[in-house]
Amino acid sequence: MTQDGALKILKTGANVFLTGEPGSGKTHTVNAFVRYLREHNIEPAITASTGIAATHLGGMTIHSWSGIGVKSELSDYDLDFITQNERLVRRILKTKILIIDEISMLSAGTLAMVDQVCRAIRGEKGVFGDLQVVFAGDFFQLPPVFKRHRDSDDEIGPQFAYQSPVWAEAKPVVCYLHEQHRQEDKNFLDILTALRRGDLTNQHLAHLEKRMLTSEAEIPTGITQLFSHNENVDRLNDSELAKLKTSARVYQMTAKGAPHLIESLKKNCLSPETLTLKVGAKVMFTKNSLKGEYVNGTTGEVTGFDRVSGQPIIKTRSGKIITAEESEWMIENDGKVLARVSQIPLRLAWAITVHKSQGLSLDSAVIDLSQAFEYGQGYVALSRVRSLNGLHLLGLNERALLVNPAVRVRDLEFRRGSDEASKHFRIIEPAELAKMHHNFIKAVGGVIPTHDQPLAKLKQIKNKGNEGTLILIKEKKSLAEIAEARGLTVGTIIKHLEDLVKFKKLSVKDITYLETGQEDALKEIKNMLKKNSSQPLKTIFEKLGGIYSYEQIRLARLLS
Repeated sequence: MTQDGALKILKTGANVFLTGEPGSGKTHTVNAFVRYLREHNIEPAITASTGIAATHLGGMTIHSWSGIGVKSELSDYDLDFITQNERLVRRILKTKILIIDEISMLSAGTLAMVDQVCRAIRGEKGVFGDLQVVFAGDFFQLPPVFKRHRDSDDEIGPQFAYQSPVWAEAKPVVCYLHEQHRQEDKNFLDILTALRRGDLTNQHLAHLEKRMLTSEAEIPTGITQLFSHNENVDRLNDSELAKLKTSARVYQMTAKGAPHLIESLKKNCLSPETLTLKVGAKVMFTKNSLKGEYVNGTTGEVTGFDRVSGQPIIKTRSGKIITAEESEWMIENDGKVLARVSQIPLRLAWAITVHKSQGLSLDSAVIDLSQAFEYGQGYVALSRVRSLNGLHLLGLNERALLVNPAVRVRDLEFRRGSDEASKHFRIIEPAELAKMHHNFIKAVGGVIPTHDQPLAKLKQIKNKGNEGTLILIKEKKSLAEIAEARGLTVGTIIKHLEDLVKFKKLSVKDITYLETGQEDALKEIKNMLKKNSSQPLKTIFEKLGGIYSYEQIRLARLLS
């Protein structure tokens, strides 16, 4: 199935399992669906099975979103306690679409608990309280953490989300993406496909054998190494940094918000709480740049430090020079920032674990799978790289080239289900499909535009400075819509509004509609501003406990 075909199905409101090989565009398709929803004034709940994946998405873990935390089962008391949490109840009642990314690492039991909570709070008998649910991920990748029998070494084995009765009840339409956007090498793609299907041939193995390094002396310089265990990663990064004779610069992470959420962000942010860098250090960016300068996984070397700001200057492997500015990782809900941490978006990159590499795309990597210990670990590591020429193997054990046989069997069913869904939706007339999309937007309380292709018109005024923002304000667009249409940040749009009001091209009355959906937050900020009218934004931010963004504070000040 193509990405476009999957998106058409998602827009109908059907429950969906979005899957495909690494690099097939799962994240791209989810992001396209989220943009579509936001264009229609619908805010989905974006969650993931792990903190690392949630941090990449700018969302929260499904455990935090649902209130189940680290529980392995829910008693009646637990469920009653969760349903008494007013903030949690508001969040789940407001949600219309629930997205769960990296579904491979979510256990069947956890999925069932999320369903329990949704039904209890929403008072609906349907699965997940009649929410549209979107599961995204690839079961060939890392599995859920599983336990062993207490009195033996026998493994119980992972209980995948698809094994839960809740999955069967949800009846997700399978959208199995087949396009490939990461691997650029046909031979390498054939190897990865064969690995998934359990039919590696001697020819495939011969290709991998050619990528084996006979000694550490052959390791190419400046290339990230992947290991299965943390201790190998830490040892290599620390020893390589210590070899550099240049002076060290230390960057300490700062944080604001709820302590337990801060701890979650710190634990799952790929940038460390204390980042020590030297000229010559090999580094990796840990976020996508809002300016498009780099992506999560871009590697390079520290070449110096800015004389004024002290920020590290990075030369990427492609030769681009970037000054790495401090970035933020946040947990948000209903427009309110619950917690945020700030750090330079880098980490030492002589080495990284396979676990933390999931989701990255690397031009090249040195991979040691001699200690691989679980299904999917080798597959994840190998599929991070774009081509065979970029792959350098230090070691392989028998486990490294194995995928879970139960997953392989179920994958055949997923492929058949996707083929059937493609055939079914292909015969639906375009007008009928458009009607289904329209009805779904109305059913979840979205806004139907009154003109065709709203973004096309907005993009025509992308480069008109303050005047472009003025045009969109007159059309009553939200700050998020204006920022996306103009390719700018919300902070820049608010600066435009401040200037427009200052020069009397706009009145406060013209922008009061921007309060919609965040009235309570802005009211609290305005009250604080009245008491501290002469205080700088940072002081107001801190007095409010760091739960509101600077953009919200500036908007409240403008509307006061």
